[in-house]
Amino acid sequence: MNPACWMVSACTRTRLCHGRRILIEQRSWFRKVSRQTERVEAEIWSNSGARSSIAKPTIARSSILKKLYKPLLFTIGFSGCSFGAAAIWQYESLKSKMKNYLDDIRADWFEQLRPAKHGDLRKQVNEWWNGLSDGQKTVSGIIAANVLVFCLWRVPNLQRIMVRYFTSNPASHNVCLPMILSTFSHFSFFHMAANMYVLWTFSSSIVSILGQEQFFALYMSAGVVSTFASYVCKAATGRFSPSLGASGAIMTVLAVVCTKIPEAKLAIIFLPMFTFTAGNALKVILALDTVGLVLAWKFFDHAAHLGGALFGIWYALYGNELIWKKREPLVKIWHEFRTNPPRSGGS
Repeated sequence: MNPACWMVSACTRTRLCHGRRILIEQRSWFRKVSRQTERVEAEIWSNSGARSSIAKPTIARSSILKKLYKPLLFTIGFSGCSFGAAAIWQYESLKSKMKNYLDDIRADWFEQLRPAKHGDLRKQVNEWWNGLSDGQKTVSGIIAANVLVFCLWRVPNLQRIMVRYFTSNPASHNVCLPMILSTFSHFSFFHMAANMYVLWTFSSSIVSILGQEQFFALYMSAGVVSTFASYVCKAATGRFSPSLGASGAIMTVLAVVCTKIPEAKLAIIFLPMFTFTAGNALKVILALDTVGLVLAWKFFDHAAHLGGALFGIWYALYGNELIWKKREPLVKIWHEFRTNPPRSGGS
């Protein structure tokens, strides 16, 4: 594995300070939300049961803890469906490749016979795309989805919907769907750029380890698992604040790579002259997030980080054997369904 740049990003969090909404970004990057967004967030925040720093929260922790059974069931169900869909996707992909193998050969042969076009934009795009690694091609869709959601945050008329469904908070009325949607949500450009850079950097390694289909299943599952860890921490401490960002899922990616390739050399993006092993980097990340969780540091969602990192370590050591390699019965059922589809009763 070539030396890769490394950067730790954090889930964006929000807090109420002297009656104003202040969006706390990474590394002390502060950005005030517009007045319209403030009114919308204040309304949603009020509906979810939270109060400003002047008025203490009136939500009982026990009631929030009782509500966690829905996110727990959603986490288990969504993760299971993600890996099941990935297994079927892999089956269909392999079947399609075998079926279209000769067609691909003919297409490549015809492309060689056809005279080259100079200045063709489509050809340049194809050359750029073909020059990417399998991992970079795989995460391109995830990056595009994050960019789209980031643009939606800039639309004033969508602020109510964005706050309600693209930020996760255990005190909100909507607790399940935001667990996955908030994973693709960033309000700050710096926050999104940092997360997507880390994902792009480690994409080749993680896809070469897991494959395209298994990576997608792991990434989607990591989003809800890390959010559920954040829910549990917020419910236990009584600190109910919205969170958003892909950091929890990316921490899972980092943990898998660092666990599978602990001797890989990494470097901090702004200090490339200092290198360290991936195993030591993972230990430092876990230590910092543990200290931050114990000391209640407020600039990072340390519970989501720890949840994502521990999930990645578990999956690298045990999850692949317990989940992905046990997909054969499901694939057989799908194969039987594709080979002998059920017939309608009228014929």
